[in-house]
Amino acid sequence: MKKILQYLLIACLLVPAATKAQFETSRDSVVQLYGVIMTADSLVGIPAVSVTIKGTNRGTLTNNDGVFSIVALKGDEIEFTHVSYKPKTIEVPRNIEGNQYSIIQLMVADTVYLPATIIKARPTPEQFARDFVNTKVPDDNIEIARRNTSAATRRALMQVTPGDGGEATRIQFNRIANKAVYQGQTPPMNIFNPAAWADFIQAWKRGDFKNK
Repeated sequence: MKKILQYLLIACLLVPAATKAQFETSRDSVVQLYGVIMTADSLVGIPAVSVTIKGTNRGTLTNNDGVFSIVALKGDEIEFTHVSYKPKTIEVPRNIEGNQYSIIQLMVADTVYLPATIIKARPTPEQFARDFVNTKVPDDNIEIARRNTSAATRRALMQVTPGDGGEATRIQFNRIANKAVYQGQTPPMNIFNPAAWADFIQAWKRGDFKNK
């Protein structure tokens, strides 16, 4: 029992010392990194350069003068990226004395070559006039709506568009109502109805009974 108490006493003395040493080591590895990003040819500050610590989600952007500041650890890799310049990567030295480190990073412009575009004039005014007249101009929304709502289009849609649930319900209710009105008597036949004959003639002229 006495040995156990001795071991516990030694552990209580060593753990705080180890924790303090680890904290001191971690605090000593933190570096305040700041600097300026400039063009390599004219030494002008580059704004909106992305400064990120590789392998982490931490980063920052340079201001309008190309100046930045970020907290990093000794040995971290810092990436500098911009859409108009070639990316650069540096490593924070591990043997820095103190907790501050400043740099001046130069970036080289990244030239992007686009495919050549050749603009040719029309050979003659006659050819331009011919192509201009023969060019098909797409219909605007008003013309499309006018074409879709024409009488011929609506008649064609009536032949192929099925009725919805509301229409089917109204037809069924009308049948029930007509059956109730003529309950106990013979319903009239439309063959003697002049209005029905007029509708039949109009449908015949329109070609509603032609074989599709």
